Amino acid sequence: MDATVPDSPFDEYLDLVEAARELGIHPQSLRRLIKQGRVPATLFAGKYLIGRDKLDMFKSSYDPRPGRKPIRRLL
Repeated sequence: MDATVPDSPFDEYLDLVEAARELGIHPQSLRRLIKQGRVPATLFAGKYLIGRDKLDMFKSSYDPRPGRKPIRRLL
């Protein structure tokens, strides 16, 4: 079987719990980020599905520590 073809159309997606585990946060925190529009997700059959590529992009710039984050200045 060809390795580039997914077995299922859902292989490229993670559910809420899997994605939260990948980010190292609680699923409820991820649900909040989705509702705020910070993480793109699709609601399918009552479950949130997050694309692996979208999660990787979000993960590269996300800081899960609580509290205010320092503002990065260019100068």
